[in-house]
Order: sequence, then structure tokens, then C-alpha cells
Amino acid sequence: MNNRHIYGIKIGLFAIFLIIIDQISKYLATVYLKGKSDFQIINDILCFHYLDGGNTGAAWGIFSGKRFLFIIFTFAAVFFICIFIRNLNKLYFSTEKRVYHILNISFIFLISGAFGNCIDRVIHGYVIDFIYFKLIHFPIFNIADCYVTISCIVIVIICLFKLKEEEFNKIIQLKNHR
Repeated sequence: MNNRHIYGIKIGLFAIFLIIIDQISKYLATVYLKGKSDFQIINDILCFHYLDGGNTGAAWGIFSGKRFLFIIFTFAAVFFICIFIRNLNKLYFSTEKRVYHILNISFIFLISGAFGNCIDRVIHGYVIDFIYFKLIHFPIFNIADCYVTISCIVIVIICLFKLKEEEFNKIIQLKNHR
């Protein structure tokens, strides 16, 4: 087994680990928060608050109730992200630029967040949300949402400020060039 395969196994296991953390957090939220009062982390700023009825939409409730659409979209997005990771790993192992590794980890967080919420949609019909930033009345969210949000920010910053155009084009190409 070569270094690329070992690296692929490591990032795959990392993705599974992140999904498990998300699912455990949602299980604990259901057990300890559902039907109970808020658990204050920082008074009047941040608390755990189980969202009764769950989130059937995306960010801020858009496309609410479109469960099947979200499941299809998740699998399509993960398919393309896996292609990007394949292309990115070719670049990483030919140059070992640290920015490629960071981009790779960001894609893994994105996939993990997408699958974490997709699992909820398949099993429950909605996404379990429980983190509430009370200070600004931000919509209630979860660990998978954090994965998606933070990874998207990092990916955009890297693509805008750290990648050259030819590197970006190599990453997003759909054909497998050896």
C-alpha cells in the first residue's frame, strides 16, 4: 500500500469520526434536552436548546419540507467533492503543498457535515438542531452545520487567495487525468 492509499484511508476514517461525533451530539441533545428547559453555556449568550419538531429545511428554513431533494443534493454534492479530493490528492502528492492538505481536510469536514445532516433527514425526517446563539437570536444549529459553515469559509478563502487559477482548474476538473 502506498502513501496515497494510506492517506486516503486516514481521511476516510477522519470523516467517519466527525460524523460519529455529530451523531453522538445529536443523540445526547435528544436524550438530555428534548422537552426540557435550556442548558445555559454562557448566560444570555449561548445555550443548548432542543428544537422541537426539528429542522426540515436548510439554513434559515429555506426549502423546508423538501427532504428527498436534500438527500439527492447531498449525494450529488458528495460525489463531486470526492472528485475534487481525488484531484487534490494528486496535486498534494506531487508537490506536498500544505495548502492542499488544509483544503483536503476542509472538504472532509464539508462531507462529514453534509452526511451528518443527511443521516438525520433519512432517519428522523428532519435535522436535529440544539445549539442556540441567544445573543443575536441566531437560528438554532448543530455540529454538522458548524462543519459545513467553517469548511466553506476555509475553502472559499483558499480558492480566492491561495490557489493559482491553473491549480483551481486541476482540482475541479471532472475527468481523471493521470
